[in-house]
Amino acid sequence: MVWLIILAGFIVTALTGIPIGLGLAMTGLAILHFVVGGAADLGVTAVWNVFTDFTLSAVPLFIFMGEIMLVSGVSGRLYTAISPLFSRVPGQLLHTNIAVSTLFGAVSGASTSTAAAVGSVAYPELEKRGYDPRAVVGTLAAGGTLGLLIPPSLSLLIYGATQQVSIGQLFLAGILPGIMLAAMMMAYIGLVLSRRKGTVPDNDDPNWSLGKALRILLPIWPIGFLVFAVLGTIYLGLATPTEAAGLGVGASIVLGFLWGDLTLRKLWAAFIDSVQVFVSIGVVMMGALILAQAMSILGLPLQVLSWIESMNLSPLAVLVAVSIFYLILGCFFDGISLMLMTLPIVFPVLTGVGYDPVWLGVVITILIEIGMLTPPVGMNLYVLSGITGNRVTLLQAAGASLPFWLILLSGVAILTLLPGIALLLPNSLY
Repeated sequence: MVWLIILAGFIVTALTGIPIGLGLAMTGLAILHFVVGGAADLGVTAVWNVFTDFTLSAVPLFIFMGEIMLVSGVSGRLYTAISPLFSRVPGQLLHTNIAVSTLFGAVSGASTSTAAAVGSVAYPELEKRGYDPRAVVGTLAAGGTLGLLIPPSLSLLIYGATQQVSIGQLFLAGILPGIMLAAMMMAYIGLVLSRRKGTVPDNDDPNWSLGKALRILLPIWPIGFLVFAVLGTIYLGLATPTEAAGLGVGASIVLGFLWGDLTLRKLWAAFIDSVQVFVSIGVVMMGALILAQAMSILGLPLQVLSWIESMNLSPLAVLVAVSIFYLILGCFFDGISLMLMTLPIVFPVLTGVGYDPVWLGVVITILIEIGMLTPPVGMNLYVLSGITGNRVTLLQAAGASLPFWLILLSGVAILTLLPGIALLLPNSLY
């Protein structure tokens, strides 16, 4: 009966179009009331315990920090400063989309924010210079996914807060895989994409010398101050993630006024936008917590684990099955919602067969990143298609992003074969 209620809840949510969080909450409350025996109040208790957790306060603060960076024009300064470095590299300024997305991800924490911030600057400039619009959108969509992995990452933060995994270790674990994926994307741009006729204009910015390009980088040193305020204080043990998020908001406001073009009106707009984003995430989190509480009381994760053990599947086979599960659901749900819906089952099952919880956080984040490039709900595709004024359609954006989709999937395979890539820094510094 329990699985019937869960299936019915998912079907009703999908067919009626009600918010995912409300659908999850109603499903969980139905289980608690009809199966557990009038225990709906336990769902409320679970939500209260998590939402009053000090660690979770970092989520809205990091969202606010990313919105401040978005409205203050910092992304434009980053793009202008970094683009000369790639003027003589095969692929030219397409590399800049990945590089700037990686850096902006270190002060944003969200995929769509990164794609929107960098895309709004890069697309008009590269289209004017003669780059293939589809290639530009593909690289921007792929680069935007790195915002979910490069710390401070909302995905890793929510994962750690809900599953009681060290957020400091998770942030460290995301650094090397993020750099690895960025390098793989740039390698594809240089070795494959740049050779396609009409993708890159001839001799774009041929007069930039390396020395001149490096001098252009000097004015963006304030970004280092912001990154240290957030990540440096966490890694040095000077601040908790929540305290570091507060420092990041303060530093981004100072940076926006002194270095960017932040105004009080823009700051208020950033606050309103961040509240709306957190409310949408919070509603999904609320529903997922209620459903997770119902599942936990009934012991469903242990039942699933026992069923998997009875099938004598290897840990690798279980991981492959879960990955396929994420790839399919990624077509229909946004990344954070998908993660929150599935963690109550996926986390105990995969840790139960021996996978490290810190490593698992990175892998799940990459899997939901893939969903950001998968139609019909690939949010990065929608954002960038909108920025182009629909000159690049959703299907064209999806086609241009397909190679990067495969690169992200290859990243999961590499981390499975070489888990030390993700665990090297956490094991060394903790």
